[in-house]
Amino acid sequence: MGTYPILMLLCGLVIFSYLFDIFSRKTKVPSVLLLLATGVGLQLLANAFQLKIVDFGKVLPLLGTIGLILIVLEGALELRYTKEKKRVILQSLGASFFLLLGSSLAIGWLFQYVTDAPFKTCLLNAIPFSTISSAIAIPSVANLAEKKKEFIVYESTFSDILGIMFFNFMTANEEISLGSFVGLTIETVLVLLLAAAFCFALLYLLKRIDHHIKFFLIIALLVLIYAIGKHYHLSTLIIILVFGLFLNNTQIFDFEWFRKRFQYADFNKDLGQLHLLTGESAFLIRTFFFIVFGFTMQLDGLKNLATIGNGLATVGIIYLMRWAYLKFVARVELNPELYVSPRGLISILLFFSLPTSAKLGGIDSSLLLFAILATGLVMTYGLVRGAKPRKEQGENATDL
Repeated sequence: MGTYPILMLLCGLVIFSYLFDIFSRKTKVPSVLLLLATGVGLQLLANAFQLKIVDFGKVLPLLGTIGLILIVLEGALELRYTKEKKRVILQSLGASFFLLLGSSLAIGWLFQYVTDAPFKTCLLNAIPFSTISSAIAIPSVANLAEKKKEFIVYESTFSDILGIMFFNFMTANEEISLGSFVGLTIETVLVLLLAAAFCFALLYLLKRIDHHIKFFLIIALLVLIYAIGKHYHLSTLIIILVFGLFLNNTQIFDFEWFRKRFQYADFNKDLGQLHLLTGESAFLIRTFFFIVFGFTMQLDGLKNLATIGNGLATVGIIYLMRWAYLKFVARVELNPELYVSPRGLISILLFFSLPTSAKLGGIDSSLLLFAILATGLVMTYGLVRGAKPRKEQGENATDL
């Protein structure tokens, strides 16, 4: 395929993704499902015309990692802290932690029953299926009332971070002992200290740069920090979340030393431009990630009765655990919070990061695709069922 046909195809995909996003806002159907369907359609066309296609499988981790960083940063830049928000933050943190842990254990037991493999291996395979995808959840709840939207944004972002930490913890420790948890605590404290240092350093840099191009430099530095941390098996996605929250909540640091060294006249303008650039970049990366994922999927597995049965059981565990926790522990509204628990980008990244020795027969990408599609459809049902007129949402929204 020549240069110009490739350019036409890429631009066409971006245009379709934009139209999908508009359609999603009107119908509540997640645009991710439409992007996956587009990728599957392109795969069928390529097979029908016997086109020679490069192996896109190696591109997925790169697109997914950049997309995850941008999506977490975009979500964090939308969250403004006040004292009244402590409750929703604690609720969402508790939901993400206990649902990740509980779902992983339950799905791990299911996988052990199906494969008869060691439980630790089954638990590791269960983590991708137990982690909520902020890449799907955050854009899907854009039109909800502010309180509901913030709970889901916080929960899905925390779930991404905790899912990565849990996954790294399980892969780094062959034997789980007291020393393993001590190491995890030290790592978490270290990452939080690094996050604080980088926040002040990057804000100082943002103030001092007078070049007309500076936001891509900031994003490049964040990606570099994340990559270095991941190389040393640190959960540096926390740094991305903290940096976004820090920029959007500098009003908390109301003292002379901070104002003199870090605040400047054009800060709010720069913050708005960074948010806009991050959002549009995340949209572009998300578009190509899910189209490529759909294009590379092996669809024959969805015809397998065992895959369908295991998929239904897995999704059933996800929503049973979620219903029980939200109703009896968190005591938050169930509509649409119960239904917004999609699997997606982070699940794909973690699943394809499984060590070769930990991969289970019968627990393959077809099962993951089933979980992504099923949770996406359930979320669509919940958002349609719980939709309110925009005016009513505005009346009910509060600045938490």
